[in-house]
Amino acid sequence: MCTVGGPVDIEFDEGLKAKNYKCKDCGGSFSSLGKNIRCPTCGSDNCVPT
Repeated sequence: MCTVGGPVDIEFDEGLKAKNYKCKDCGGSFSSLGKNIRCPTCGSDNCVPT
């Protein structure tokens, strides 16, 4: 998923399930898909599933 200018709200099809994550660096919570998860707030890849 690629965005320019910040996070974008996307509606997922029923077959795709986003996972909830929490950033261990800034404490931000967000939902995402994929393998290379990055925090949309600070850009860190130090994120864990919640």
